[in-house]
Amino acid sequence: MIDRLAPASLMLMAILWGSTFFVLKDMLTRIDASDLLAVRFTIAALVLLVLMHRRLQMDRRTIWHGVVMGCLYGVAQLLQTYGLAQTSASISGFLTGLYVVMTPILEAVLLKARVSQRVWLGVALATAGLGVLTIAPGLGAARFGWGELLTVLSAFTYAGHIVYTGRVSTRALTLRLSTVQTATVAVICVLAALPGGIALPQRPGDWWAVLYLAIACGALAGVLQVWAQAKVPATRAAVIMSSEPIWAAVFAIGAGQEELGWRTIIGGAAMVAAMILASLPEQPTPPQIRDTRAEYRERPPEWSGSTR
Repeated sequence: MIDRLAPASLMLMAILWGSTFFVLKDMLTRIDASDLLAVRFTIAALVLLVLMHRRLQMDRRTIWHGVVMGCLYGVAQLLQTYGLAQTSASISGFLTGLYVVMTPILEAVLLKARVSQRVWLGVALATAGLGVLTIAPGLGAARFGWGELLTVLSAFTYAGHIVYTGRVSTRALTLRLSTVQTATVAVICVLAALPGGIALPQRPGDWWAVLYLAIACGALAGVLQVWAQAKVPATRAAVIMSSEPIWAAVFAIGAGQEELGWRTIIGGAAMVAAMILASLPEQPTPPQIRDTRAEYRERPPEWSGSTR
């Protein structure tokens, strides 16, 4: 039962993450990215600390792993949110989804795993989809700006977070790692927002949006990922989470923020195909059977100890 719940938890997390794009896109017209993230993750950290404070006994190793996870996730959030302020929600969602292609590549580099030809084909497909999404119509003028660059960098950082989380998470440490991670993200975002002063949301509706981002898409989504990745390998987790850009486009179009154009359909389809292709499990290599008949003929008979 738990084996089935883990992938389902990652899918729920992908839906929650996908819903953040159009909410953030609207909020960023009224509040700075670092201010929004500082408020969001401070609330998320406080929620986890209040709910889980009796179960947070931990050692230095757990704290260290949680801090590293939080640093990776916090930097990725800042890059993604600053990028989102300069690009559309659907393109941000699809470009962020590149982490599913980058995850097996990072595993190969950091963990010395072999990168198959299928993964490289996935990289090529993702690059083609990236071009369709970011080349402006007309004379083909490049539309790859700072927003798109920051979003791609956030995807790389997310991939590192997925790989690291998969290596260190266990079911027993889920709440502890999630709480330390979220608190670390809050500290990073507060430090990023301090130079200009932290501005709080002014509208009641904005506070409801911040609470949704903090509790559902921050605290709950973080716990779901850490809990599920204790059971699901990093690459498989990445492909399940790759549905996030699809949900981002669905929510943005459903909210009337964007229209469904051919570039979004074709480019998004190519990138989703790349994500799935790069993350499919490898076919097991058949074991090599060594012919031992000659060795057996040359081997002297062994005394078995029997007197019969």
